[in-house]
This record gives sequence, structure tokens and C-alpha cells, in this order.
Amino acid sequence: MSKPGQRVLAALRQMILSGELGAGERLAEIPTAERFAVSRMPVRLALRTLAEEGLLERSGARGYQVRALTGADLEGAVEVRGVLEGLAARQAAERGLDATTRARLEDCLRRGDLLFAKGHVLLEDLEEYHDLNRAFHQAIVAASGNPAIGLALGRHEHLPFASVSALAVDAEDLEREYRRFNFAHLQHHAVFDALVRGQGARAEGIMREHAQATLGYARWFGGEEGEAGAMKVLV
Repeated sequence: MSKPGQRVLAALRQMILSGELGAGERLAEIPTAERFAVSRMPVRLALRTLAEEGLLERSGARGYQVRALTGADLEGAVEVRGVLEGLAARQAAERGLDATTRARLEDCLRRGDLLFAKGHVLLEDLEEYHDLNRAFHQAIVAASGNPAIGLALGRHEHLPFASVSALAVDAEDLEREYRRFNFAHLQHHAVFDALVRGQGARAEGIMREHAQATLGYARWFGGEEGEAGAMKVLV
């Protein structure tokens, strides 16, 4: 795909995942091309790619619309992510961590400790934690030494909550979000302890449970547990 196509693809994907483009909203080639100041060809390829990823569906002869994702769609992807990340953690523990990976994980934990030490969080704190969380998970996947895991995860990463790098935040209840993300951070500590001890089965179990914690938010986003208007998806 050309650079203009990649730019349009990334921008549209971000707009869908953040909720800027809502379920059922139509996307046609000409208006989208005008919006991004590109020709129709890169837009056509970007829309086709997003449809293949499951974020868009056909609407009419030439247009697309944002697909309404159900809780079942998102649950399935989150469960698959848990299995894959659990496998990555087990293989990383069995292989052992090199000094660079261990230092990277320790840095994520240290910075997370500082975020949660004050006993509350602001939205910007969780935006910082989003980056730490992504770095922590990606380091474990890389440490597995199994490139097939990363490829498999890539097939699911464009669905909200299924991506290693996506977090959902309830901006109207940051007290609860402090408890939730602090608990997730403590799970990171437990995973790290299992990794450095070479406890593969333990590391795998914690990572799978860690992924399961997002399932309630997946159901909410999918419309099965009320409106998600207060939710902010960090991608």
C-alpha cells in the first residue's frame, strides 16, 4: 500500500477505535478522499483493508459503514489474546530473560509504581499508563522468541480491547479506574516475578487472567451492559 494509503488507513482506524466514527456511520470514497486530500485509489484500498479487519462493512454498491461490534465479537478476540499472551509469557519464562528485556520490564514497573503511589489517577496518568502497558506486553511477546505469536496477535489487534495497546477508560469514574488499573499493574508485578523465576505455567496463568479482566468492558462497549458514552478508548 502506498504512503497516502497507509496514512488514510491509520487515521480511519484510529477514528473508529476512538469512537470518532460511530457504528453505522457511512464512508464513501469521494468524501473521504477530499477529507484527506488524496486520490480515490488509496482511500479505496484503505476502506477495503478496514473491511477485511472487520471494522467496516459494505453499504450500498460502493460505500462502507462502520460495523456495529457486539460483545461476542470482542469477547472472542480478547480470549484469543489471553491464550496467545499466556503462551508468550510461558515461553519467555522458559527461555529466560536477557538483561535488556529485564531492564525494560523493570522500568515499566517502576514508572507504574510512581503513577499509582499517590492513591488516585487523572486521565493523563492513564494515558501514560497506556504507553507503559503497551511496552510491557510487547516486551514479553518479543521475549518469547516466537514470531508466530506476534503475527497471530496482529490479526486481532484492530478490534477494541483485543489489542495489546488498547485500553478503555471510564472518564466519569476515575476512582474506580484507579482501583482497576492499580490491580492490573500488580498483575504485571506478578507476571514479572514468574518470568524471572522461570515459572512458565504460573506466568501463563497470570497473563491469561490479566486479559480476562477486560471482558466486562468489551461487553459494555458492545452494547450488552448499557451505554458506553463515558468510555474513552486509548489506542
